[in-house]
Amino acid sequence: MYMSYKGIYKIQNIEKYEGDYTKIIYRSLWERKFMHFCDHNKNILKWSSEEVVIPYVSIDEKIHNYYVDFWIKMKTKSGIETFLVEIKPLYQCKPPKIKNKDKISKKELNEIKKWNINKRKWAYAKKFAEEKNWKFKILTENHLNIN
Repeated sequence: MYMSYKGIYKIQNIEKYEGDYTKIIYRSLWERKFMHFCDHNKNILKWSSEEVVIPYVSIDEKIHNYYVDFWIKMKTKSGIETFLVEIKPLYQCKPPKIKNKDKISKKELNEIKKWNINKRKWAYAKKFAEEKNWKFKILTENHLNIN
């Protein structure tokens, strides 16, 4: 049996969504799980998926657009706070391990490139969030209780 890891999320609480609720696309089961959390958690006041776009200069020195996975406004112990949230596997949140520095494989080169692009995007997202008095968070399978 084939299980899709991409699809359109069918929102239950339309009034909580900021943006076009008919086009909420998840690109992983982890994103779908987080969407369900945002949709049903009473502390999430408003949320959106890939509605915040941040221009950034990538490793090719060109300007690209970073579509942050989520924007959420929520009640916390500190009051109402706003977050930009990126969902990533833990292994993509740290520099890749290179087995042999004298002979780097194509796979390792690709992982290095991806890591450097993500570092750039996340630096721009953090700065963007700070300028708006928001917070930028990266959530992994550990945060989502996924084994």
